[in-house]
Amino acid sequence: MHNDLCRDSLGVGALVADYRRQPEVVLGHAQEGIALCEENGFGFWLVMARYLRGCAMAELGEIEQGITDIKEAIDAVVQMGGAPMQSHLMAWLAVAYGRIGQAEKALAVLEDARAHVERKGVNHDRAELFRLRGELLLMSDPETIEQAEACFRTALQVARTQEAKWWELRTSVSLARLLRDSDRRDEARTVLAEIYNWFTEGFALPDLKEAKELLEQLNG
Repeated sequence: MHNDLCRDSLGVGALVADYRRQPEVVLGHAQEGIALCEENGFGFWLVMARYLRGCAMAELGEIEQGITDIKEAIDAVVQMGGAPMQSHLMAWLAVAYGRIGQAEKALAVLEDARAHVERKGVNHDRAELFRLRGELLLMSDPETIEQAEACFRTALQVARTQEAKWWELRTSVSLARLLRDSDRRDEARTVLAEIYNWFTEGFALPDLKEAKELLEQLNG
């Protein structure tokens, strides 16, 4: 019964909130899960709970603590022989490194994640890995525009092939910003409007709010 409670606390609801960038919700699930797992000795779910806590802490500005939690979770997953979500954990670690200005370390983590995806044939994070690489390239060197654009366009192609609308939205925002900053506003508007207009709900979520703000800039 306790195992079921732990699974429910850290299951689809927590992961969806993580993808939707709702850190307060994620943190609530994680803290509840940690308490249940520590009390009952659920090793795997404890790893996932600490990972989710790390993601939430990083999103809420406690980045160093977030990095510690995520790294410990990845180490534990590797010791267990890996897990289907390993590339997602690594992607979040790269994001956290990027937020404290360690772009080169973030890119190295992403390369490890890409290698894991290729080795294991895990595809659900492929588009996001390409997008993050583009963002981190720009962060590490603003002159890498062509390389970053290639990453964004590959990510967009992957997301569309997989019909992964949320990854398509995030990638379109990243690509539209690059196009705007390189004086291609019309193309930026076209790319972003196409996916933004597909959505009919969820407009209070961070990704859709950012897309709307960028569209308003491009239309201004």
